[in-house]
Amino acid sequence: MENLVTIRDLAVRFYTYEGVVHAIDDLDLDIRQGETLGIVGETGSGKSMTALAILRLIPYPGRIESGSIVFFDRDGGGELELLTLSEGRMRSIRGNKISMVFQEPGSALNPVYTIGDQISEVFLLHRRQELGHRAKQRVESLLSDGSGLADSVRRPFWRWQRRLYNKIAQKSHPVEPRLLSHIPLFRRLLWRLQDEASLLTVNMLKDVEIPDPARVAVHYPHELSGGMKQRAVIAMALACSPKLLIADEPTTSLDVTIQAQMLELFRRIKADTGASVLFITHNLGVAAEVCDRVAVMYAGRLCEIAGVEEIFLHPSHPYTKALLDAVPMPGKELQTIPGALADALNPPPGCRFHPRCPSATPMCQQERARLKEVAKDHMVACHLC
Repeated sequence: MENLVTIRDLAVRFYTYEGVVHAIDDLDLDIRQGETLGIVGETGSGKSMTALAILRLIPYPGRIESGSIVFFDRDGGGELELLTLSEGRMRSIRGNKISMVFQEPGSALNPVYTIGDQISEVFLLHRRQELGHRAKQRVESLLSDGSGLADSVRRPFWRWQRRLYNKIAQKSHPVEPRLLSHIPLFRRLLWRLQDEASLLTVNMLKDVEIPDPARVAVHYPHELSGGMKQRAVIAMALACSPKLLIADEPTTSLDVTIQAQMLELFRRIKADTGASVLFITHNLGVAAEVCDRVAVMYAGRLCEIAGVEEIFLHPSHPYTKALLDAVPMPGKELQTIPGALADALNPPPGCRFHPRCPSATPMCQQERARLKEVAKDHMVACHLC
């Protein structure tokens, strides 16, 4: 299976007054075409930072120190090194080729705009040419309806207006459309784009199984439940049919019933669109439900990666085994992982899990283990394997 995203030697640091935080350290990861890759681990292990690094949205005072993130855009873009692209080029990829469903839908939505306005903005930003073509077809069908309207408007002024409309729709006009919207003549042209975007927005809300989508589109975020807001955020992420959908713990704040609906929605999205999904979660049960492969991270490093069945049936890394033992099971005493997550300001040498590992050896304290294949498509970073 071909790779969609290839990450090599990725390092992310946060420069604070207390010291340098090692958020991600020499990460190697592949996201394959059409798969759902899960990233699991404790809070603070670097799962969300990996996703934000792909989109180059690392918050201040963090920065990507080194590494390579290659996105294989097979629709004409070729191999794109995301870390070296200009900010303008990255803006054309975010929300278009690569989209993200953030952890808290309430904070991801702007409280002063309606749901419909926020989803329409995605269409207006990335699909304006398509909207312009659709609007132009509607106008021309109106002009040819035999009602005499065509004779009243087909004049040199209309031809000039249509040429300008095409430039605005294709973003080839040098004047910002927001400035043109203050001129009554041009406002009507932009309204047609917005009308088309609103129609597509209602269809997107319908696709994510929101009941009465036209009514929901005119609501504000505070008027929706947690599950409805999450569906709206997913609709926004899917608006441009991205090649990669990043879901950062999308079921954390939802009750069990809504969680099941969300997981079923993600499965349907993957089947319908063929997109790859990077699914970040700390819930191993959720990972088992939706993922094809699972990557286990600890303290900014990748410990183990394998197919979902392989990693649950034959875990190799001590940290992976400890995570599985910590899952509550009926009739089984709850197990915990002793100690605390490694300090990112002063990480331990060698294997970062060795202070908590019951099987640690002197080599684990001195030398970092590199990923090696212990079975087909099963990679582990451990001296004991």
